[in-house]
Amino acid sequence: MNYRTLGDSGVEVSEIGFGAWVVGTDWWGDRSEQQAVEMLRYAVDQGITYFDTGDVYGHGRSEELVGEALGGMREEVTVATKLGYDFYDNPQAGHGELPKEMHRDYLEEAFERSLDRLGLERVDVLQLHNADVEEIDADVLEFLDEVREEGRAGAVGLALGPSIGWLAEGDLAIEEEFDAVQLVWNMLEQEVGNHFLETIERTGSSTSLIPRVPHSSGLLNEQVTPDTELEAGDHRGFRPDEWYETGWQKVEALRFLEGDEPRERTMAQAALRWLLSHDEVATVTPTFRTREDIDEWAAASEVPPLTDEECERVETLYADDFGIDGDDGMDALRSSVGGADIEAAGLDKRSAGD
Repeated sequence: MNYRTLGDSGVEVSEIGFGAWVVGTDWWGDRSEQQAVEMLRYAVDQGITYFDTGDVYGHGRSEELVGEALGGMREEVTVATKLGYDFYDNPQAGHGELPKEMHRDYLEEAFERSLDRLGLERVDVLQLHNADVEEIDADVLEFLDEVREEGRAGAVGLALGPSIGWLAEGDLAIEEEFDAVQLVWNMLEQEVGNHFLETIERTGSSTSLIPRVPHSSGLLNEQVTPDTELEAGDHRGFRPDEWYETGWQKVEALRFLEGDEPRERTMAQAALRWLLSHDEVATVTPTFRTREDIDEWAAASEVPPLTDEECERVETLYADDFGIDGDDGMDALRSSVGGADIEAAGLDKRSAGD
């Protein structure tokens, strides 16, 4: 495993991180709490040190399990959490979005509760969870500055989406020198990531990007194939059918990234390596469901990086919508999460994890 630094914070993260939204919830498959704890600890054994959770995942249960699993490894791991959804006073129906509270007093109290659940005195990364532009006001910025200055958080960030604006929010975080911006970004959904790369270059910001959904909801890791039937409640089921139908064609166009036999990279590893080819990316957080996922995807940090020619070919394919004729290809992509200027399009977006 290789490691990078979040912005100018000095906080070190593994190139492959662990998205702990899978822990403490049943949105990405059913597993016991003991199995979840074992997965977290197994990830550390494979070199993963960055663990990204949030207080709303399982209404605090994800944080508790992260704390239980990693409590004896504090010096070995980097723990990130998120604040902003008021699940304390609001029940959650299915996968619907809860009301948000981005007021300073609420964030302060929620942060203390998160620390208690994690069993920590400080977190390495504290993120606002899906905040709108108008919610990131002077009081909220002051709160983030204070927790960083006081050492209660080593770095601060903004996690974007799923059903709010993206571009203006991410631009604001970059311009305000947040240490990190988390976003949906992968080889099949590039526009938002490309936009923030341009913002970072334009402003000279040191903000790091943290991509999630790197496998485009099961397409690029080939866990969703034409024969797959998603179970009721599986979060990937929010994708439109057209997304998967055109997506399988796009995956075939990317086969050149796997290399010759014996394959230097799997498709899933190539998807992670493509993101890591951008210097602005600090860590990538796939959704691990099994130990086999951890074995394969953690190893992506050390498989051969993509060449300039391979990256250029991916760029050309994307610009040409992978050669798919008709309107359904790009329209299906843009109707899903992160595929276009989402605020302008006003489209429905439903992918909080992978």
